[in-house]
Amino acid sequence: MSASLTQALPAIARGEWRAMLRNQVAVAAGILMLALTLAAILVSQERLGAVNAERARFQSTADEQWHNQPDRHPHRVVHYGHYVFRPLSPLAFFDFGVDPFTGNTLFLEGHRQNSANFSDAGQSSVLLRFGQLTPAFVLQVLTPLLIVFLAFGSVARERERGQLRLQIVQGIPGATLLLGKLAAHAGVALLLGAPAFIALVAIAAMHPAVALEALTMLAGYALYLLLWVAAAVLVSSSLPRARDALLALVACWIVTAILLPRVMPDFAADDVGRPSRIETEVAIHERLAAIGDSHNPNDPYFNAFRARTLEKYGVQRVEDLPVNYGGLLMAEGERMTSELFDEFMRADFARQRQENAIVHSASLFSPVIALRRMSTALAGTNLDSHARFLVEGERYRYAFVQALNGLHANVVSPQGAGDERIDKAHWDETPRFGYPPAPYAEVAQRHAWPAFAVLGGWLLALCFAGQLIAKRLERKAK
Repeated sequence: MSASLTQALPAIARGEWRAMLRNQVAVAAGILMLALTLAAILVSQERLGAVNAERARFQSTADEQWHNQPDRHPHRVVHYGHYVFRPLSPLAFFDFGVDPFTGNTLFLEGHRQNSANFSDAGQSSVLLRFGQLTPAFVLQVLTPLLIVFLAFGSVARERERGQLRLQIVQGIPGATLLLGKLAAHAGVALLLGAPAFIALVAIAAMHPAVALEALTMLAGYALYLLLWVAAAVLVSSSLPRARDALLALVACWIVTAILLPRVMPDFAADDVGRPSRIETEVAIHERLAAIGDSHNPNDPYFNAFRARTLEKYGVQRVEDLPVNYGGLLMAEGERMTSELFDEFMRADFARQRQENAIVHSASLFSPVIALRRMSTALAGTNLDSHARFLVEGERYRYAFVQALNGLHANVVSPQGAGDERIDKAHWDETPRFGYPPAPYAEVAQRHAWPAFAVLGGWLLALCFAGQLIAKRLERKAK
């Protein structure tokens, strides 16, 4: 770095800071933004604690009710069912993502695959649909707008006053001038994001299991704010009047931070055309009817199953089997219906991935879409996390239903009348539902690195544009 650059750059940055400090409106807006970010952190952290405590309490109650069942026939327990609740990551306070709109509770029972229920949006007022006050919302939407209002006149106003030409004629290179402005506003932008960054560092220190996710999220948000700083200063350098720069930047903010993130999901949904829940349930019912009915003693498929079972055990009659035939019948029916549920569920996930791919393609024009992709993935509140909860819930449902069918086959008397009860101690043998977080490497590869590639591409493009604008400033000054 040359001596002129090391001397001029800090002087330009200090001059820009002094100009902002003299602007009482800018100072007040900055203080309000800091207070808003701090409030968002506290409110979101409080909400996360309340949500996790409530779900843990409901899960504990459901587990207690499950284990306190009296002696029962295993098939009655299959229909009694069990509830499981989705826990949230410690980083969910930063970005709740789709969690308020997706169900967080699964009712697990035999013969059926229920969807998640009891979403916050379904139980709250419509105001929730207009967005929540979270640190992510403040940094993604509000802070860039303040950066625009602070930086739109950084160069354009000096041009209008004739100070820009004077500085360049005095020997300050255009690149140095722009770097000084960028450094000044980058410092302000990082200061505005400081409460959120400190919160992420604190979460990384208190929860080592999500430390990498928190630090990656911090880097992504810092890069995003720097992009807005670069865009604001370069637009201010390119347009002749500060008013024009403000209009251009506000229009850019509306399109990239407001319009595209809200329009693209609807466009993707129309393009992919997912069937409604009712259409899906009708299709599943038709396929189930075609497969057979394990409760129907005259069903053709299960008549053939009975013949295979008798042959396997080397007996002629069901009454001669060493195991309870009803349990075998229920286990076979559960296997077949679960395969069908799994087929429809994975087809729906594939359509959701198509929708997400369409939305993510718009990140080339809207960096906030790329940032949200990374933020919700690292916070464990994106659609992938919700889908993983459904998959884990279905895997657990199938395991515990088949365990009960195993009790039906092996513990209930083969010659029983069908209403026998087994000891309630068997309910304690069923496993507890677990929902481990997704590995960091997997989340980063699927979402964080692509988002960084988009944000980095934007930064490189702005750097290239900055070089051209700097040379243009020097030519116009001569």
